[in-house]
Amino acid sequence: MKNISVILFSLLLLSSCGKSHPKEYLTLSGKLENNKDTIISIANQQGVIKKIVIKEDGRFKDTLKIEKAAIYTFLTSTNKRSPIYLKNGYNISLKGDADDFMNSFKFSGEGSDNSNFILAQVAKSQSIGNPQVILNLEENAFKEKVNQLKFEYDSILNAYNNLDSTLYNSIKKQNQQVVTYFNNAYEKNRFMSKGKPSPKFENYIDIKGGTKSLDSFKGKYVYIDVWATWCGPCIQQIPFLQSLEKEYHNKNIEFVSISTDESRRSGGSWEAAEKKWRNFVKKKI
Repeated sequence: MKNISVILFSLLLLSSCGKSHPKEYLTLSGKLENNKDTIISIANQQGVIKKIVIKEDGRFKDTLKIEKAAIYTFLTSTNKRSPIYLKNGYNISLKGDADDFMNSFKFSGEGSDNSNFILAQVAKSQSIGNPQVILNLEENAFKEKVNQLKFEYDSILNAYNNLDSTLYNSIKKQNQQVVTYFNNAYEKNRFMSKGKPSPKFENYIDIKGGTKSLDSFKGKYVYIDVWATWCGPCIQQIPFLQSLEKEYHNKNIEFVSISTDESRRSGGSWEAAEKKWRNFVKKKI
């Protein structure tokens, strides 16, 4: 009877050791060497969703519950930041150096492969440098370089075996988008490089009435600004564009702003899209 009790206890112990992390939340812990911050924040695009206290020795540990698996931002009060992939049920530990913040990070534990992969992907992207250097290559060299980049990105993706399926599928698609971006940009670069005739636009609606085409400004320099009512960075630059227009007022140059508002973002109606940019111009400009 005693032996049976010992066996049952051993089985219970093994069962406890093999029990996975609760799926309702995730645990995040770790240690940052040379740390001078007191708080770590976890944020998404909407803002901070969790603040975690860092001890004097750089250690931290806490739990949090997130709405969906995704890439979040791990940041300190001094605005050092790193991407981190979080999902309820994960038990992630981090070791790093606050003086070499993201570059020194190593994740371990359940779900850690996702964040380690993202850091490797970021490092690869940073190593590319200025994309224009690639776009300036001769055609054969350009194709060889883009194929090499695709191979290297896919190799990084395939080096991690335990990626969340959502992240894997997203990055697989993103890697193809990198190739598409370079190919499209290369074609545009060929037709829009210095000394080449400008692509034309024809019969675009003018807010002052009638329509305008590139030919409407023959004999003048033309500065083309492309924007949309939904584009925050575009709207942010409007005051600077207005300042530039004042600087070149009465010079032989026309400033043309072209809205890319479309039916897809306006309830499926081109009329609604036009109304949107017209109202914006009347209100803001």
